[in-house]
Amino acid sequence: MYPDAILKAWRQIISPPFRRILWRSLALTLALIFLVWLALTRGVALLMDRYALLVDYPLIDSFALVFAGIGIFIALAFLIPPISALVAGYFLDDAAEMVERAHYPADPPGRPLSFGKSILYGLRFAGLSLMVNAIALVLLFVPGVNLVAFFGANAYLLGREYFELAAGRFQPMEEAAAMRHRNRGTVLLAGLVLAGFVAIPVVNLMTPLFGVAYMVHVHKKLAAREARAVAASGARSG
Repeated sequence: MYPDAILKAWRQIISPPFRRILWRSLALTLALIFLVWLALTRGVALLMDRYALLVDYPLIDSFALVFAGIGIFIALAFLIPPISALVAGYFLDDAAEMVERAHYPADPPGRPLSFGKSILYGLRFAGLSLMVNAIALVLLFVPGVNLVAFFGANAYLLGREYFELAAGRFQPMEEAAAMRHRNRGTVLLAGLVLAGFVAIPVVNLMTPLFGVAYMVHVHKKLAAREARAVAASGARSG
């Protein structure tokens, strides 16, 4: 989980050098949320227009509008993770480079993903997150399972994808996935931090940058730990 990495990531995303990326990230996230909200409200309006009962009985229409509004609000809360995933793919390299330069200046810098790969991985991440959160949304109505499903699913997915995006700047994506698998317990706990972050209203709008910054630190710590283990193993065998 690395509490120090959480603090470093949070301090950096609200620091002056990071603010330009932060405002761009927030603007894109809010724009995507607005487009989703527009699509959902338009869909509900078209659905309600098809039922004459709602037109003939204004009271029922009012209740339907209230419940539709609540439903849209809940749906948007569950759509924050896939939206943040899409934004993360776009801002990955800019954010990761700033974190590496500020905290790991002596280390070799990561290699930026191509624009096409960044968008491709962002779309894949968003698609997986949308599917997982759609299932979690259905399970919302199952007592005792809803919160476990939301946090468990997002801890696994956010941990896996953000870690592999950060690690992929230093090694092929196949090796990044293998490294994540070797350290799956630590990555899952780090993902739980992100799942908690994404559940906080308003703050969750900063998930893309926080997720990238946090996972850069997690990857660096795990890479250093594995390097020490290899060195120790070599010393023993020698």
